[in-house]
Amino acid sequence: MCGIAGEVCFTGNADVAAVERMAAVLAPRGPEGCGTYAQDGVALAHRRLKIIDLSASGGQPMVDPQLGLAIVFNGCIYNYRELRADLEREGYRFFSHSDTEVLLKAYDRWGEAFVEHLHGMFALAIVERDSGDVVLVRDRLGIKPLYIAPTRSGVRFASTLPALLAAGGVDTTIDAVALHHYLSFHSVVPAPRTLLAGVRRVEPGTLVRVCATRRTTIATRYWQASFARDPAHDGMTPQDWSAAVLEALRTAVQRRMVADVPVGVLLSGGLDSSLIVGVLAQAGQAHLSTFSIGFEGAGEHDGDEFEYSDLVARHFATEHRRFLVSSDRLLPALGRAIAAMSEPMMSHDVVAFHLLSEEVSKYVTVVQSG
Repeated sequence: MCGIAGEVCFTGNADVAAVERMAAVLAPRGPEGCGTYAQDGVALAHRRLKIIDLSASGGQPMVDPQLGLAIVFNGCIYNYRELRADLEREGYRFFSHSDTEVLLKAYDRWGEAFVEHLHGMFALAIVERDSGDVVLVRDRLGIKPLYIAPTRSGVRFASTLPALLAAGGVDTTIDAVALHHYLSFHSVVPAPRTLLAGVRRVEPGTLVRVCATRRTTIATRYWQASFARDPAHDGMTPQDWSAAVLEALRTAVQRRMVADVPVGVLLSGGLDSSLIVGVLAQAGQAHLSTFSIGFEGAGEHDGDEFEYSDLVARHFATEHRRFLVSSDRLLPALGRAIAAMSEPMMSHDVVAFHLLSEEVSKYVTVVQSG
């Protein structure tokens, strides 16, 4: 993952120092590079975790003077190679091999409709040099986070809520409706609300245009899930549905192998993660790294599922690593797990997942998980 932050100021120059404070908080999301961009009323910052195009050419903020566009981007565009080929056929030339630059060219070619061409997970901000407008976009399912907060003179945005707080000037009073959701609705706060009255999320499948000259923000929902039955599926048998689900899983797993670094799998030995390993093995993925975590037993209950993950790892000949976490490591890790959250999370495995991530990051940068 990476981290993005920025400000649009309606009354003068953007507060670059405030944007840099936000970027500093985002450092754990992107420990491999950082950068800032500022022009008049707009400032951007980026913290980089290198996944695609590991060279300096893939660094951000990325600016294309010829197109008059600048971008900060967190995520991965799975079909960026296909889009790049399409854009090259239309005369576009590229100076990097990154999916970030593909986004810039795609926006120049298709305008706001560029999101309709994207397969991936993303949160991004594109600056139009000539108009001064900033376009914020979040992926269809809201996989990548993007928070936004009004200021006295404009708007700030960032990948995490703590980053926005670091900039200052945020209304930190509790949103009573959001608190009600958190305490009663499966311990989550639905977008666009957050627990703080002064911070909102950009909703999934939404594009927000921040208009500098008109001092307004305009949100457009570009995608929404349809729950109506597709007539094309009439007459499908259970076997047909099984085959269709498997093909969709194959497509989803293969798309997420798009990276210039090794990709591993978090293997619990359960149905989801075992299917992912099987699909990758069937696709010919060799030397696949898999990872499992376990804990000390309590009473008559085992603290790990290594028996099952070992079976899958042996069957598909993965390069498997098991991490057995002693009980005395759990409580000290609680603070780090909480610090990694943008908002309060309620889950029995938060600390376990945090410890697993710490161990896995020593070996690979990207993992798939069920």
